[in-house]
Amino acid sequence: MKSKLLSAAVLLAAAAVALPAQAGETLDRVKSRGQLVCGVNTSAPGFSSADSQGRWQGLDVNTCRAVAAAVLGDADKVKYVPLSSTQHMAALASGEIDMLARNTTWTMTRDASTGNVFVAVSYYDGQGFMVPASLGVKSVKELDGATVCVQTGTTTEKTTADYFHSHGMKYKTVVFDTTEATQSAFISGRCDVYTTDMSDLAGVRMIAPDPSKFVILPETISKEPLGPAVRRGDWEWFEIVRWSFMAFLGAEELGVTQANVDDMRKNSRDPNVMRLVGAGEDMGRMLGLDKDWSYRIIKQVGNYGESWTKYFGPTSPLNLPRGMNRLWTDGGLMYAMPIR
Repeated sequence: MKSKLLSAAVLLAAAAVALPAQAGETLDRVKSRGQLVCGVNTSAPGFSSADSQGRWQGLDVNTCRAVAAAVLGDADKVKYVPLSSTQHMAALASGEIDMLARNTTWTMTRDASTGNVFVAVSYYDGQGFMVPASLGVKSVKELDGATVCVQTGTTTEKTTADYFHSHGMKYKTVVFDTTEATQSAFISGRCDVYTTDMSDLAGVRMIAPDPSKFVILPETISKEPLGPAVRRGDWEWFEIVRWSFMAFLGAEELGVTQANVDDMRKNSRDPNVMRLVGAGEDMGRMLGLDKDWSYRIIKQVGNYGESWTKYFGPTSPLNLPRGMNRLWTDGGLMYAMPIR
């Protein structure tokens, strides 16, 4: 009898797993509106920035586009809302935006006390420092007494305070509300040092009139895992955003690109690839989406590696080493949860 009861329980659990997801409040709103509202940085080269025609581009922008492709069938059905570091978490919690993809550091405070929750790490970064080459500074430990430009409302503020205090060094901050104001102040000489994530420092140096006049110091003083976030409580939407990113990243792991996805859809016999390109099991029903949700992400947006190379790679203006953002199979930290 006990054996039969256990077998019945197992069957019920399996049936529950196979049931399609119920549509959540955010998904209903996005579908009704016919547009995804995504919070991005006001200007962060490589992550999110608007060109002269007002077209947004960058890794974070493509994270938004991947969700739009999965949910709405069109990666271009996105309204981008540029937000400063003092606005972004409140804008998400209040419902002003549907999701946040704004090179934002995943911390305990932000994840547990703002009404929001992070879904994945899309870029592993760390805080660094940049100085004018004319100062002759070679190390962060030579910055005792420096004036430091920093954007208010960022994790950078607290990490800077922690670092200088723990090393018995004095400093004075010059704070600004926006990325652009902080960058402009440093480039114009209003402070000795600019501190932010290493990727941002590369972007600032790139836009300077003469990049050779600025030096990024070698030390990285913090962990800055950046990633998209959603409002806490709408777990159906949480799963959609999480698995849209996993499909985006997983496509690179499996060698599926924007150029070959149709061929893979037609000819691949790898069950992992088949599920990803909509030729195998229907994984979309568990998210409240159709079978082609992940196929559309790759077809319309590409995979994670394609975006990374375009916006940060050797042919991009930033020209950053991929480092920790390499796939796990190449010694990096990027690892997609399995779609199966």
